[in-house]
Amino acid sequence: MACILFADDEASIRDMLARHLRLAGHTCLMARDGAEARQLLENHPIDVALLDIMMPGEDGFSLAPAFLEKGIPVLFLTARTAVSDRVYGLRLGADDYILKPFEPAELLARIDVILRRTMKNTYSDALLTVDFNARTVHLGQEPVLLTAMEFDLLAQLVQCEGAVLSREKLLAQVWGWDYTGESRTVDVHVQRLRAKLGADVIETVYKRGYRYTRRTEA
Repeated sequence: MACILFADDEASIRDMLARHLRLAGHTCLMARDGAEARQLLENHPIDVALLDIMMPGEDGFSLAPAFLEKGIPVLFLTARTAVSDRVYGLRLGADDYILKPFEPAELLARIDVILRRTMKNTYSDALLTVDFNARTVHLGQEPVLLTAMEFDLLAQLVQCEGAVLSREKLLAQVWGWDYTGESRTVDVHVQRLRAKLGADVIETVYKRGYRYTRRTEA
């Protein structure tokens, strides 16, 4: 599970790719232009940026350095076929380059390659340590036993630290798009996590959802 930003001015492409990314278990941040992408960059932790080169206003090439300076890998998407464009994008520091139209499965595979290279296997702050590979959680030095669903929910929240995730988004990301139960099941699992980790570990954002914020003090 990763937080993927996708900047493209074509709504149909954004909608299509968002569906595929979410089905693959990722969180999606969608931007219509460079200005929206920069705003999302300032307010959310991002694992990979997918940038369309031909956007109105600020294009993907001029936008990319803002992500690269923060160590966020960039993958360019474009309808341009000129080799010079691809070479320029790669020389900027992009990890990859894919031409439109593209097969979603191919793009997801390329994202997976980038994530295997760049994603951290653990999350750690002053309160929690989460090992995503071992699926273990420590509160300070003490291990905490979580069910599989509790772990997946916590992992989603900490990987998107600072971002408010709605019940609907958490249901889709953790329980899957084909889940047909009540959305309140998210609330139940959040309550269980709070009982095991502390009442203030997960913040409720009124009428919006839930958020985990990095702790700098225990």
